Amino acid sequence: MKYIKKFNEPTSLTQFRALPGAYYDDYREKDELRQALIKEQGYICCYCMQRIKPETMHIEHWKPRSLYPGVQLDYKNLLAVCSGNEGKPKHLQHCDKRKGDKEITINPTHPNCEIHVRFRSNGEVYSEDETIDLELNAVLNLNIQTLVINRKNVLDFAIRKLTAENREGTWSKAFLQKEIRKWESLGTEGKYEPYCRIVIFFLEKKLAKYA
Repeated sequence: MKYIKKFNEPTSLTQFRALPGAYYDDYREKDELRQALIKEQGYICCYCMQRIKPETMHIEHWKPRSLYPGVQLDYKNLLAVCSGNEGKPKHLQHCDKRKGDKEITINPTHPNCEIHVRFRSNGEVYSEDETIDLELNAVLNLNIQTLVINRKNVLDFAIRKLTAENREGTWSKAFLQKEIRKWESLGTEGKYEPYCRIVIFFLEKKLAKYA
């Protein structure tokens, strides 16, 4: 999970929300909303961090509409998510498709969300906070096998690449800081690398040894 800094909402959403009795299902400019959400997230899912596209992504209400109808048009409550294996059995679904109308405490739009989400070298995601760890596993199902494998593959590829670039074997503090900035930054097309946080987490652990 990567921190999402919310930008300005689409003008069409602002105008529609001001209408008496405005209801999310009646908002017609959802393509504009999708584009705004996916752009500010760097084209990765707010939960699992896999690559997403405007034509296949879904709009997630972090606070479920069924429980919080008052914020159904609040831009700060809206996120871009992957398809979450929609249509597959429940145990194979993840992200918002698995979450449904359940509430979770960890919010990708809060700056401290990254502090609570950790990664293992085998690709698993976890938290030392019991509540959040339960949410990552039971509610969002982020340790489904395909996601674990994808994260591990990205980490392994990054390590091989960095090792090849730095054949001396010792990764200096400056080298680590440079690579962390690179993985934290948007690419030339305004996109983050999929599953970028697992690599950043690994590099930050290496960097911490210099403290």
